[in-house]
Amino acid sequence: MGIIAALIIGGIAGWLAGLIVRGAGFGLIGNIVIGIIGRCWRAGCCRNSASTSAGWVRDIINATIGAVIILVILSLIRR
Repeated sequence: MGIIAALIIGGIAGWLAGLIVRGAGFGLIGNIVIGIIGRCWRAGCCRNSASTSAGWVRDIINATIGAVIILVILSLIRR
């Protein structure tokens, strides 16, 4: 269940990060991958914290922050 939760949370976070950082995204699939990486970086992939709705919300916020940071860094490198 932890891997599936990581994929779902990372996908949502990548989509949100793509909306927040306009013009720096890598398309829908790329942003979802960035969200999964951001979730792994900020929230930790091995932790199963998706047991409550508050855990889901907290993890989505953390993963979105991580994905936004990664998107900003990658956009600066691409320039």
